[in-house]
Amino acid sequence: MTFPKLGAAINRRRFLLSGGAVLALPNLILGCATARKPPSQQIVLGIIGCGGQGTTNAKSFLGHADCRVVAACDVDKNHLRDLVKVVNGHYKNQDCKPYHDFRELLARTDIDAVMIAVPDHWHALIAVEAARRKKDIYGEKPLARTIAEQQAIVQAVTRHDCIWQTGSWQRSVAQFHKAAEIVRNGLIGKIKRVEVGLPSGHNDSGHTAQFMYVSNPPPELDYDTWIGPSKLMLYIRARIHKNWRWSYNTGGGQLMDWIGHHCDIAHWGCGFDNTGPFEIDGVGEFPPPDAVWNTCTKYRIELKYPGEVAMTIAGGYPEIRSGTKWIGSDGWVWVDRGGFEASNQDWVELKQLPESERKIKLMISTDHARNFLDSIKSRQPTITPVATAHHSTIPGHLGLISMLVGRKLKWDAEKEVILDDPEASELLTRPYRPPWKLA
Repeated sequence: MTFPKLGAAINRRRFLLSGGAVLALPNLILGCATARKPPSQQIVLGIIGCGGQGTTNAKSFLGHADCRVVAACDVDKNHLRDLVKVVNGHYKNQDCKPYHDFRELLARTDIDAVMIAVPDHWHALIAVEAARRKKDIYGEKPLARTIAEQQAIVQAVTRHDCIWQTGSWQRSVAQFHKAAEIVRNGLIGKIKRVEVGLPSGHNDSGHTAQFMYVSNPPPELDYDTWIGPSKLMLYIRARIHKNWRWSYNTGGGQLMDWIGHHCDIAHWGCGFDNTGPFEIDGVGEFPPPDAVWNTCTKYRIELKYPGEVAMTIAGGYPEIRSGTKWIGSDGWVWVDRGGFEASNQDWVELKQLPESERKIKLMISTDHARNFLDSIKSRQPTITPVATAHHSTIPGHLGLISMLVGRKLKWDAEKEVILDDPEASELLTRPYRPPWKLA
């Protein structure tokens, strides 16, 4: 159904926010965090989240001689077993220790950094605790399930002087870097409009769409911990591994799953890494609220940024092409994983802008994991630091809130508050199921 009416929006808001209270870390008492120590020659890494993305990320670190993966954590015994086997197979030993509780892994003082790849509803809890334990962090996008949770992550990472790398790996790919530098250096003239095309619908990446019914959790999965701070819903296999993205109880649909990729690149080209829109107007089509997969299937968000820059973020609108397109007064550039096009054919042929035209030089990375490891050693920011991830994701969060309340929003990007709309402001955060609290 189309979702512009306030009455329907209020009902959906109540449905999405039904749940518990707010969050401490229960049932495990840990010591105080130790002071920041300089990075060693070999970086000791722990893996939290051993599913598909976690395994892919873990493998990207195994290839670096100055990094040693020594621990892995997951509440699915099969996922945990499989990743531990991969790590031990690589090193030809049995040294990778498995953990069920992420707090036990984070309590290890020999671990310098962690890679976190868990469902969105767990991002804030684990990341904040990791920062408190003085770990450097590679965290997946989107930064968190809500803006308030993202703010908590940014504050914790900053307070504890942690290095943060976001899984927005497109910044480490040459064609995206070239596109952003062309725009940042003014070759297309004044930026007038930006188009960000994202996927629509629901993608059965977990291959479980046929299991849309209540059943008992499998013995290998600690479902109560898996659902964690979110509302305790009956177990349905179709909304667990990978397909958790399509339930607002645990994920944010295609919009939030991809906002940290193409909107991140859009911001990079515009120089918006530390700012955001001031007006957001979103419309979307949603399944019924009681659907197993209830995230919006088609959406369009119109945003206004400083400098008279207009942006459209859309999924399911053919005229908004997948990827990122900047349109300026003197030309345009489009980039996606599948290609690069521009109004000037010379730009297409270039591998990189000539030095004479690189007045603004964006950081170059050709390996996202390597960039993280190098930053741990140098204590210099990564190519996708935590504040960048925060600002790249905010447009998606605000677009979804606009859809849910059925009206345009005004956003103060400096104070990070929605103006004159208490109902919409409630959706900047979400309730947590006891006993979890975000300290």
